[in-house]
Amino acid sequence: MTTVFTVGHSTHTPEYFVDLLRQHGVTAVCDVRSRPYSRMNPQFNREELKEALRLAGIAYVFLGTELGGRSEDPDCYENGQVQYDRLAQTELFRRGLDRVRAGAETYSLALMCAEKEPLECHRTILVARHLDARGVDIRHIHGDGHTESHADAVERLLRQLRLPENDMFRSHAEVLADAYLIQERRIAYSPGTATPVQHKQAGIAAG
Repeated sequence: MTTVFTVGHSTHTPEYFVDLLRQHGVTAVCDVRSRPYSRMNPQFNREELKEALRLAGIAYVFLGTELGGRSEDPDCYENGQVQYDRLAQTELFRRGLDRVRAGAETYSLALMCAEKEPLECHRTILVARHLDARGVDIRHIHGDGHTESHADAVERLLRQLRLPENDMFRSHAEVLADAYLIQERRIAYSPGTATPVQHKQAGIAAG
């Protein structure tokens, strides 16, 4: 089974970030930020990051156009907020998933966004969800270096949201779909309006 990692740059130094990648044998980073720049952490601006990774022998590719959380397609919005189910059905998004699958045949990939916590980021709630559905083994790299499987991350989300793991009237898959939707409504991008997570991480260009 193909394994793809995810990671958030958070407020790490470039050196620490590279060390996180090396711990898990990552050889290429796929930047899934729609806007690959950060006022508070300029070391992770696209050009600076690409150079730091190059010096570390790690490839960089920008996939924010295909897999970013800030769609430019007006059909992907409802009441001013991105709808992940609609975004996931676009040809552009599917093409991005195809590129990840193809790249993972040659490189050990990590999808990178800004947020430290995987559950607070579209890389998990949107991108990893659909890669997982395609049979990709997703491993989320946390800031302390430990990894968490995508299945374990979603089960953790159920606990955080106090949703039942077992329901008499709904399948486990239906409960998981509810959890994804609840979290999507918390974190999905709304133009001109910061989400609670974006307020908390002011200055980080994410999504």
